[in-house]
Amino acid sequence: MGSMNHMWTRASGHEVPVADRFDWFTETVSTDLMPVAISTDRVGDFHAVVGAVELGAVTVSTLEFSPVWSRRTPAHIRRGDPEQYQLALVEGNAMKACQLGRDSGLVVDGFIVTNTSAPLECDTDRDGGPIRATVLQIPRSQLPLRAGRADHLVARRLPRTGLGAVMAHFMTSLRDNGPDCRIEELTVLGRAALDMATAYLAEQLGTIEGTAPEIRARALLERAKMFIERNLGDPALTPRAVADHHNISLRGLYALFRDEPEGVAALIRIRRLERCRADLARPELCTVPVQAIAARWGFSNATVFGRAFRQAYGLTPGEYRRHALGHGSARGVEEPCTLRRPSPAERV
Repeated sequence: MGSMNHMWTRASGHEVPVADRFDWFTETVSTDLMPVAISTDRVGDFHAVVGAVELGAVTVSTLEFSPVWSRRTPAHIRRGDPEQYQLALVEGNAMKACQLGRDSGLVVDGFIVTNTSAPLECDTDRDGGPIRATVLQIPRSQLPLRAGRADHLVARRLPRTGLGAVMAHFMTSLRDNGPDCRIEELTVLGRAALDMATAYLAEQLGTIEGTAPEIRARALLERAKMFIERNLGDPALTPRAVADHHNISLRGLYALFRDEPEGVAALIRIRRLERCRADLARPELCTVPVQAIAARWGFSNATVFGRAFRQAYGLTPGEYRRHALGHGSARGVEEPCTLRRPSPAERV
């Protein structure tokens, strides 16, 4: 009834008998997203396609379905609460959400945020066609905004412009291309999705709340992280380049990263090493020279790369590749090696 590619699953209601199709959809949503009561006047010809991809801490669900209306009551919350904020990109037919005393109004081609821990009512244009929703499921514990802050965005129509357009393009691209991604790529995409969503939500909070300084700083931090992720292959990517791109001083950039697990220079180095490590483990790249892989991710000096890789993983790049591809043991190592995080003195 479905297909799976790595961590991607997809199921179509058309593989279910017509008489059972709506019940199948209700059960799937209640199991994969959250318990909820759903109603429709299209039971006789109900259409539904559901997909999901796990990206580490976050999950993206894709849904296409005939017009429905739904209610999530306190009883549903007691039955099951994933404790998430769900950021939904709504396309096709219009949809609205009512939660925490707010009504988003009918939204099409825009975003709606909901909180799984609060009662919720949703409705659609019942005379329209199918709704397409791409939903980013973000555990509240993973969202780096102050507790409850995102509740100010719940049940509001959030725009698909500016950073919202970038967010929408990312989510639709993930929906369309996710099945072709490898597991390690999906994990990277998960970090990018969380960073991008945080920046987008922080920007929207700033608009609503008068752009408080901490909101501006958080949004700037997430934009800096996204810039780093997009430019890892550029040997000229340095803290100074990041600061100049965002029109802030180097001191200001270091201040942004003060409470992060890694400083800006350490983050660039770690992410480059992680990308190199992933490529060294790919069988289809087994004939590509180690230094070519290093250069692809911004390491222009073979000696510097080899030393950094060995310090991080305890093996030379060549040893790691042989071990990862099963070409003999690397010094008897049987367990996958893990990245050594920098000490406080190394964080900058």
